[in-house]
Amino acid sequence: MGGDDRPEHVYWGPRLNPQPPRSALRGEIWWAHFATDVPGKNRPAVIVSQNGRNLHPRAGSVLAIPLSTSTQKLGPWHLLLRAGETGLREDSVAWAENISAIGKDQLVEPVSGHRPLTNTQICRLAGLVRVAMGCVE
Repeated sequence: MGGDDRPEHVYWGPRLNPQPPRSALRGEIWWAHFATDVPGKNRPAVIVSQNGRNLHPRAGSVLAIPLSTSTQKLGPWHLLLRAGETGLREDSVAWAENISAIGKDQLVEPVSGHRPLTNTQICRLAGLVRVAMGCVE
């Protein structure tokens, strides 16, 4: 080695996984970071954008609606999701008024053990977004 004390082989740790991260699918509940949250805080959110967008390699964001376990004061733009239908540990509320485009890099991982929302539930949320916007006919 030429007299210096450097080792011949440096271990850089395990190799990175060559598999790209899994894409979020419509109806799934993921841990996500919203811009309005404090740094480091993640909350569950339901993915509501269509899979064509979610899976497109050049689409950098998805549409998501945050969930909360605060079920006491429900407004007309909130959808109550029972734990039994979602597989979550507690009843949750989808806040349709807070629908957001969030970067795919802000999605952490799927919430373990959840059951995806149905298309009917997602379309119901879309109607509640209209209510939150004052677009009720």
